[in-house]
Formats: sequence, structure tokens, C-alpha cells
Amino acid sequence: MRDPSKASPTKAVTSDYDLAEPLSSTTGLRQNLSSYGDAHFSLFLRKAFIKALGYSEDALSRPIVGIVNTSSGFNPCHANGPQLLEAAKRGVNLAGGLAVDFPTISLHESFASPTSMFLRNLMSMDTEEMIRAQPVDAVVLIGGCDKTTPAQLMGAISANKPAIHLITGPMMPGSHNGVRIGACTDCRNNWAKYRAGAIDIEEIAELNDELAPTAGTCGVMGTASTMACILVGLGMMPLKGATPAAVSSARLRIAEDTGTRAVFLTQNTHLTPQVILTRESFVNAITVLQAIGGSTNAIVHLLAIANRHPAVAGQITLDTVDEVGRRTPLLVNLKPSGSNYMTDFHAAGGMPALLQQLRSLLHLDALTVTGKTLGQELDLIGPIRPLAPDSPVNCIRPFDSPLYKRSSLVVLRGNLAPRGAVIKASASKDGRLLSHRGPAVVFRGTADLARRIDDPDLGVTADSVLVLQGIGPVGNPGMPEAGMVPIPRKLAAAGVQDMLRVSDGRMSGTAGGTVVLHVAPESEDPASVLGIVEDGDVIACDVENRSLRVELSDEEIQSRITRRRQAVAEAADTSLGEASSGRGSESTSHWVGRESMRGYKGLYMRSVNQADEGADFDFLTAAGPAKTQ
Repeated sequence: MRDPSKASPTKAVTSDYDLAEPLSSTTGLRQNLSSYGDAHFSLFLRKAFIKALGYSEDALSRPIVGIVNTSSGFNPCHANGPQLLEAAKRGVNLAGGLAVDFPTISLHESFASPTSMFLRNLMSMDTEEMIRAQPVDAVVLIGGCDKTTPAQLMGAISANKPAIHLITGPMMPGSHNGVRIGACTDCRNNWAKYRAGAIDIEEIAELNDELAPTAGTCGVMGTASTMACILVGLGMMPLKGATPAAVSSARLRIAEDTGTRAVFLTQNTHLTPQVILTRESFVNAITVLQAIGGSTNAIVHLLAIANRHPAVAGQITLDTVDEVGRRTPLLVNLKPSGSNYMTDFHAAGGMPALLQQLRSLLHLDALTVTGKTLGQELDLIGPIRPLAPDSPVNCIRPFDSPLYKRSSLVVLRGNLAPRGAVIKASASKDGRLLSHRGPAVVFRGTADLARRIDDPDLGVTADSVLVLQGIGPVGNPGMPEAGMVPIPRKLAAAGVQDMLRVSDGRMSGTAGGTVVLHVAPESEDPASVLGIVEDGDVIACDVENRSLRVELSDEEIQSRITRRRQAVAEAADTSLGEASSGRGSESTSHWVGRESMRGYKGLYMRSVNQADEGADFDFLTAAGPAKTQ
């Protein structure tokens, strides 16, 4: 005989299979049913299989929070993923939901060839389609390393189900000879010293052991930390979620709280990414970007994220980044623009303390994932007691005493970059180079760079401008972080620490120097001016006046472009460029040959847009492929 105490649940369960009652609910297991032509059978089959995992009917009746699991043996930035996953599940279950994790692609900058940026859009597609396909009422997006969080947000905006971010958190700094060091600004600085002969092979090996001493993302204001702070500025992550270390108990408590907040989202399903995010949200995020001296990579990511949003696409451009920069001071003293680490930023109050300093510049009525506005969230935290000015971890400067007065990140335009280029002015090691003109020394791709950069006979001086072509979205492909061209060894050995460098690629957010990046259109485009620059051409950069030019007449530029177009046409007629010889085919083979490429690489090469649009796939943008050319 059936237990009378089970009568109510049993009635609810059997109603799932009552053919006379339509399955009108679109929540929990009843959503996104597989297409068998019979909704009741689809749900019946789904329940049969999920019960193989041991779930009870009571568990299956609860709102479902999907937790995106990006843990991977090739991703040390996400090594704490399993612990975060369990803590987030605990938060979901304590709040009355059912947590179900599922995997997606995991990206790590150092373990992805040719570059993780090449795979960012693939990860966004994976995230979007898994959120769409599976029966989740809300999702927790666990990510951290560089391209992971933007990929997840891009996918979440397109899927448009309630979502909240949980980052893995920054690693702790290490120590070498009594001095704190950490990935990856100190990786690059010490490698430059090794190239210059200032430290020997034994010392660089010792340094290698200490640069990444714990799990977590780079412990400076690189791309991962930048994107974490930006998520707070966008309103997609709680205020305290950006800075706790990956290996801290605070990070686990953040994870539990995130799970609890995700259940809140299942009860407030109107709080989707497309509702939370507005133009004002993105302006807040760009204000944060400028105030932290964040990664130039974040500009590309923000443009891609904004262009996924039907109501924001086209409203956030490079001009927005520059406009916000002109009124925003750099307040956070972290490497590479300063001298401290993310652990110091957290000790100084983290994002809540920074946002309180920036209140006058923020849109406080912007909505957040908590359901409250940014202003309301800051009011709940209240004033944060500032640290003593001489405190070793006081890395947040007062608003009226900034580290850099304004425009940490600058957008340049001119005949060399008609669609724009970017530079992190605050990370220049030699401020005089922010207004500089000099003869170009041109490298036609990373292979050419590797062959010639340390040639003792290279015709280069400290006044030269190092130009690297062929590393744009299509050129490499994947827009690698090769834009911080190394100082030629003979100059480094002579004490030269910085030079003006120009490319269509990216550089790590952990890198510094006077480096112009993201030149658009990229050199691979047959109409690109960057693509026709030759050795000896004079390049002039004037950051204050936002100018980047090659000192050639319009007639000479057009003549070179015409010759290059002819080379492209010849390449297309000779086995897609393989049979052509000379510079024309070398610099345009990817552009010409992409129509015949197979697999994901072919999809990428045919569909990726330029850096000033976010280097996203045209068919993934809110506008769609027909409107993005």
C-alpha cells in the first residue's frame, strides 16, 4: 500500500506523465526538453536517466542552478576549481536549489596554441549553447584565466538566462632573494634582464620556481585580474568577488555566497544579463578599467561583450574608452603600471574601496546581479576606513592624488590606424616615448621577428620604432600577445629598457613598455596601411594628441596599397597564394587562403572581425553576419 505521507509528492510526480495535462512549466527539468515529438515522454526519459545519478523526486523538483566547470589539468589558474565548485554547490543547496555542474572548454594563456584568444570565441559558443540546451534556471560561471571570463560573459549574454560570475582568484606572490615576485610582470621583467645578460641562467631558473607559487591567476593587474574587476563594474559579480586570493578561505566563502545568490536569480528570472547590462554598466566598467590601469586586452573583450547585447551594440566603441579615460585617474598602484600585487589590493579594501573613491564618476543607478543598484550596494558596505599612507599594502590612491592623472589607456588614430589603436600610457617605461618619431624597423610576422631581432647586424637604434606585422586577428591567426616586441639584444645589453613598438596584435596585461597595439585594420588586410610600412619609413606617435601616423604622402600610401592588392589578386590565382613569391603573398596568404580552410580554423578565419569590433565572430554579434561588414 502506498504510504499516505507520500501522497502529495506522488500526485505532483504522476501529473508529469498525465497526457491530459500540458507541460506548461518552463523551469527546472521541464525546460529545454529533447525533441522526441512527445513532451511528456521527453520528461519521462529525462527523469529516468537523471535518477541514475541518485537524485530524488524532491531534489528534482527544485530550481536548478547549473555550475560551469572549467577545471583542467592544463589550467593551473583554475586548479582550485573543484573546491570552488563544491563551495558553490553548498551555497545552492543551502538556499533550496539543486546544483548541477557541467563542463565547458577551459582556456589557459600558456597552454593554448597559437593563442587562447584564437579559442575565446569557441569557448563563448560552447558556453552559450550549453546554457541554452540544458535545463538550468540560472548559471554560475566559474572562470579566471584571461580569455575565460569574457568568453563566458559573451556566451551568457547571447543565451540570456540569469547568470552570475565566480572567478578563481589571483595567486599569491613568491619571493626571490628576499624580494616579492609574481606572475607575470616579473616573468617578463626578469626575462628581459636575462636577455640583456644582467642575470645568468642559474638565476633565471631559480626565479622560474617562484614566479607562480600557488594556484590562481596572475597576481598583478594582468588581463585576468582586470576582467575580474570589470565584472564588478559591470554588475555581473558581487563587489567583494574580485580580489580574494585563489587559495584563501575568503575565496571559498565567496563561492558559497555566489551559489546562494544564484538561487535568488532562479526566483528573479527577469535579472538576465541583457537586463542588467546597459550602456551605463559598460561606462562604469571602462571607468574601472582606467582607474586600475588594466590590461589593454580588456578593451577588445569589452567591445566583443557589448556587441553581443542587442540594446548596447554599437554604443560602446573605442571612442567611449578614450572619452572615459580623459576624466578618470589611475588610482591603483599595481604592476605593471605600479609596484604592488593583487593581495595588496585586497588588503587595501579591494573593489569596494576603489568604487567608493570613484563614486563621482560612476552611474550609481546601474543595476547589478544582486537585484540592487551599484549605489545601493556601495551604501550597504558603507565607508571604508583608509589605510595609513605609509602602509606597505596601501595601493589605492586618493581620488585627488592619483598615480596617473588621467587616460591610463589611450586610443590613437591616424593614417596608420584609421580604425584605431590602443596604448597603455601608464605602463610606459620611458615617458619621453609617448611623443616620439623615428624610423621603422619592420618584422613581417613572429617567425621573421625570431630570426632577426637579436642579429648583431640589425639596423636599429634606440630611436627606431619596432613594427611587427601579421599578428592581427587573421594574421597569426588569433591575435597573439607578441606586441611587446623584445628590445634587440645589442640595445638591451647597452642599457636600453624601452622603445616605441607598433603592431596589430596584443600584449599581456602583465606587460609594460611603450607599446601601440590593436592597429585596425590589421596588416593582413590588403587595404591596411600598417601592412605597407617598410624599413626606414618614419612613424610618429603623439599620445597627448591621440595621433599615430606614418610620414608618407597619401599618394605614396595609395600606390603601395594598389601594388599590394595586385599581389593579392595574383596570389588568389596561383593556388591561393602558395605559388606566389615575394612579400605580397607572404603578407596576404592567410587573407587569401581562408576561404578554403577546414575546421574551426576556417570558421575563425572567415568570420572573425577586427579588434575595434572585439575580434568576435560576425555571426555571433547581436547584429549578425549580414550587418557587421
